[in-house]
Amino acid sequence: MVSRGTPRFGRLGEASGSRRIHGAIAHDLGVAIVSGVHQPGDILSGEIEFSEQLKVSRSAYREAVRILAAKGLVESRPKTGTRVTERSRWQLLDPDVLAWSFESEPSEDFIRDLFELRLIVEPAAAELAARRRTEQDLVHMSAALEEMARWGLADAQGQAADQLFHNRILQATRNAPLISLSSSIEAAVRWTTIFKQRKGKLPRDPLPDHRLLFTAIAAADPAAARGAMTELVHLALEDTAMSLRA
Repeated sequence: MVSRGTPRFGRLGEASGSRRIHGAIAHDLGVAIVSGVHQPGDILSGEIEFSEQLKVSRSAYREAVRILAAKGLVESRPKTGTRVTERSRWQLLDPDVLAWSFESEPSEDFIRDLFELRLIVEPAAAELAARRRTEQDLVHMSAALEEMARWGLADAQGQAADQLFHNRILQATRNAPLISLSSSIEAAVRWTTIFKQRKGKLPRDPLPDHRLLFTAIAAADPAAARGAMTELVHLALEDTAMSLRA
């Protein structure tokens, strides 16, 4: 049996009704996998050994493995046990997997890849939103911007407002496949924002960039909206690169 370390499960005794034990197990195993404690091809501890070691039920461990399997991180086979899969099979845009990736120190390549994805998706979404947005969409976007200004991006409520602003842009596209990406885009926005200020304050205030984007969408100017979103994401990438060098 191959294992490169045992993740810490200090939260298990603190799990509340909203976060059951199998969720805590999935969380800690997920972090251990995406951070490289368990490598692709490693076989995880069996459910009997695991449950006895941590004094949790075998059913809780099985449910945690099912959660990880649904996200592509592991596969279970009779007689061979639960194996960590190749990274190419991981659901990297799953909000939980993104969160787990940022709980350790994500690689520069992974962060760059996230921003490349955002540069592919979000400028096109902003252009569509400028063409299709309704007055109600603008009300929602404006409210999110006001919450960002009120709380700031160092505060969890300000970060939630930032995510909501990006979500509202995707919703305004009226494009179902694009909208289906909203939870992944929100998670990418959230975790890169948190990551940028892990060692100190944000290098600059990104609120003016968001206001310029909103103005372009409100003016129903697709080209300006695409350009404003492109600039917003580029500047966010520069801020993140600065944080990596700090």
